[in-house]
Amino acid sequence: MAKQRKSRKVGLIGVRKDPDYVHEKSSGRVKKHKGKPPGSRHNVETTKSQTSSGAVSKDPRHGSKKPVQLVKSPVKPAQRKYATPAEELAALEADGRLSALLDKLDEGKTLTAEQQRYVDEKMARHRILCDLMGIRDDEDEDDDDLDDFDKLDSINIDDYTR
Repeated sequence: MAKQRKSRKVGLIGVRKDPDYVHEKSSGRVKKHKGKPPGSRHNVETTKSQTSSGAVSKDPRHGSKKPVQLVKSPVKPAQRKYATPAEELAALEADGRLSALLDKLDEGKTLTAEQQRYVDEKMARHRILCDLMGIRDDEDEDDDDLDDFDKLDSINIDDYTR
């Protein structure tokens, strides 16, 4: 018996599912291709049914055909909705931009027209919210307290001594 050399080629294991498949390449069988050929989305094909009907041909490319805006348009910030006036008042008092602008005003610096409009708008809203909640200005309360102290100073001690 002749000696057989070892081979790395593995023979057929199991049975093929496709009965038409021929293992040999010399049979002339053409392998089936799957998918579309490359560049098919750019090559627009016209069919007989589309050309005869005269309708607009459908674009074979996939995806959105919506035009993309190249320049960003200015977006106004959406105004926040608050559940209660107390929440809105707390948000106004915590507003960093407003406090910075008020500090500028206290220092005597001038504001731009847009900054002044922002301060006026927010302060008007602050007054409305304080009126809704029944909060009085601190300045008014200080004036009332001073009046009471002035009354105490105007008391003459001689009236109480006999």
